[in-house]
Amino acid sequence: MRFGITNKTELRLGVSDYFNNDDTGSVFANGFGDLSLGFKQQLGPRRGFDLSLIPSVSLPMGANLISSHGYDAALQLPWSRSLSKNWTAAGQFSVMWPTETARHNATGQSSVYFDRQLTSPWDAYVEYSGAFPQRGGPQHTIDFGTAYKLSPHQQLDFHCGFGLSAAMPDYSIGFGYSVRFQAIRSR
Repeated sequence: MRFGITNKTELRLGVSDYFNNDDTGSVFANGFGDLSLGFKQQLGPRRGFDLSLIPSVSLPMGANLISSHGYDAALQLPWSRSLSKNWTAAGQFSVMWPTETARHNATGQSSVYFDRQLTSPWDAYVEYSGAFPQRGGPQHTIDFGTAYKLSPHQQLDFHCGFGLSAAMPDYSIGFGYSVRFQAIRSR
């Protein structure tokens, strides 16, 4: 959930995901994950690039077998650039410190994606992402997806991905529905 504070600043609340039959490494568990709190500050556009800074921290409030039980900080630097009327390139550099086996594991991550506007309400993308933890092997994945805007404030999306390294699942499939609520401000 994102709450606009100024034109270029927003407060972000990452609500818990629900995990069903989640492989925690020792058992399979059900329950909610941790919450996160952060903010986003837009730094651009600069020289044709949109750029933002997003610091956040997770709060250990999830189910006992799913929560990391730690305050996990993250710093993200997402960017995007329009290549033409229908093509956009974007990506993100980030550093995070997830709690794993009761200690933080500094992890760098980078991603790049290309988005193609197919029609006014419909687009498709391909994304590569690599994570490089301090402890453990690199995690490479490629993801393909599409989104269809039902209205200016509603969207359906579908994606599938494939792990490109042993530390990633062989495949993933996801779908979702998003809705945006916008407060009307009086002037």
